[in-house]
Order: sequence, then C-alpha cells, then structure tokens
Amino acid sequence: MESRYLQKYFGTCLTKGLAEVARIRPVDPIEYLALWIYKYKENVTMEELRQKEMAELERERELALIQQEMMERLKAEELMFQQQQLALQLELEMQEKERQRIEELQKAQEQLEEMSMENIAKGEGTLSAEDAAADSGKTLAEISDRYGAPNLSRVEELDEPMLSDVALNIDQDL
Repeated sequence: MESRYLQKYFGTCLTKGLAEVARIRPVDPIEYLALWIYKYKENVTMEELRQKEMAELERERELALIQQEMMERLKAEELMFQQQQLALQLELEMQEKERQRIEELQKAQEQLEEMSMENIAKGEGTLSAEDAAADSGKTLAEISDRYGAPNLSRVEELDEPMLSDVALNIDQDL
C-alpha cells in the first residue's frame, strides 16, 4: 500500500531526480536531490499553469471567432437591408414618376378634348395630329421617363422633294 502511494506521488519525480543525481554525482547528493525535487515541483506547477492559460486562450480565441462571424453576418444583413431599402426607394420614385406622367398625359388629353370640342362648336373640325403634338410641346423622352425610353431631341422636317417629283424632273430632262 505504501509503495502505491510513493509510486503515485513520487514515481516520476523521484526516478528522474535519482537519475539526475547519478549522472551529475554532486558532493552532497541529498541536498542536491532535495533542491532538484523543489525545482521539479516548481516546473510542474508552472507547466500546469501554462496549460490552463493555453486552454483559456483557446476558449477566448473561439469566442473571438464566433463574435467575428456574428459581426460579419450582421454587416451582411445590414448591407442586404440597405439594398432592400434602396430598391424600395427606387421603386417608390418610379411609381411617383409614373403617376406624374399619367397625370400629365391626362391633362394633355383633357386639353385636346376641350380644344376639339371648341373646334367642333366653331365648325372647324378636329385638330390634326401635328397640331396636337405642337400644342403639347413635349418630346417623347419628356412624356415617358421609363427605363429604355428614347431620349430624342426634336427634329424639324424640311420640305424635301418627293421621289416622284425627282423622277418627274429626270423624265423631263430626257
């Protein structure tokens, strides 16, 4: 029973200490062995402390990684939320522009109808398409602000001879 106790608590320490005494062969081996055992105990305590610190550092590192992943997820979620807000804002702006465009078209239509009614009352007939376009005073791009609508400027058409007029002139020269 006593040998088990000694083996459990002194086995490794005493074996290493006696091996060191045999290797060094100091003048006072008992004092050397006592000091060596104290130093061994101090080294074992320091190693246990170092192991605990390493375990604590590992736990802290894992917590830091978890926090970093959480922060990345939060940033990604925030970015997604901002993109959704921007898309919603753009959609609302597009709806507002569409509503304004429809209102403008309705007003223009009402004005055309009023002018048409006035002309009918006067007996002049209806306005031609060219008169209606001149009265509205807006280009196609100004009327429609949809994505992909052509942004064309006004083009004034010049009186050009028709193909038949040119052909008649050629026939006359012959």
